[in-house]
Amino acid sequence: MALMVRRLVQLYVGLALYGLGIALQVSSGLGNDPWDVFHQGLSRRFGLSMGAWIIITGAVVMLAWIPMRQRPGIGTVSNVVLVGVFADLFLWLLPAPDALAGRWAFLIAAVLVGGFATGCYIGAGLGPGPRDGLMTRLAARGHSIRVVRTAIELSVLAVGWLLGGTVGIGTVLYAVAIGPLTHVLLPRLTVRTPTPAPAPEPEPAAPASGGTGGPPARRRPRAGARRRPSAPPGCGGRRRG
Repeated sequence: MALMVRRLVQLYVGLALYGLGIALQVSSGLGNDPWDVFHQGLSRRFGLSMGAWIIITGAVVMLAWIPMRQRPGIGTVSNVVLVGVFADLFLWLLPAPDALAGRWAFLIAAVLVGGFATGCYIGAGLGPGPRDGLMTRLAARGHSIRVVRTAIELSVLAVGWLLGGTVGIGTVLYAVAIGPLTHVLLPRLTVRTPTPAPAPEPEPAAPASGGTGGPPARRRPRAGARRRPSAPPGCGGRRRG
């Protein structure tokens, strides 16, 4: 029970921090990560908030799991709903820095927070995010995960840029840094579930003749009983009268 509580707390802290990382990077104005270029482009072209488009896109991507027979976990569903909510919340709370130094501080903080948040919610082991699950499932069909991820992110980046999303140095920095950060942080944030102890081997059944495993005990004659003489050899075992 305590282990599950820890995993849930880590999951939701990770999702909240992921939303904070998105808000920091968008507020920096120096370039979003590829998926958020796409979300921001949709927001600018069709209305609704950026967080709303994060939720809509995540739900559509999760529906694409159905023909691939990928089963979502509680972490997957929570990712779809909450990352967009937290992104909108922090975009509303954070001031937009004017000075270049402040914008760079936001960008660097966004990359660090994003790497830590990714380690948190994946390390909780309650289901991958919808976009991560799509990439890993496609890779499981015999494709390189690096090729699949690159193809998907370049595609959404191109569409997002055409829709008006912000592409810049932050896009490149995020793409270069997020992998190594996750590689370092994920093993440290992965919750280890205890391995069940192996079942004990069954003991050998006791023999039917007393249960001691030795030769059967010789039956002693009762007191006062006459011993029957044994038959002489060659008589077939019978006494003649």
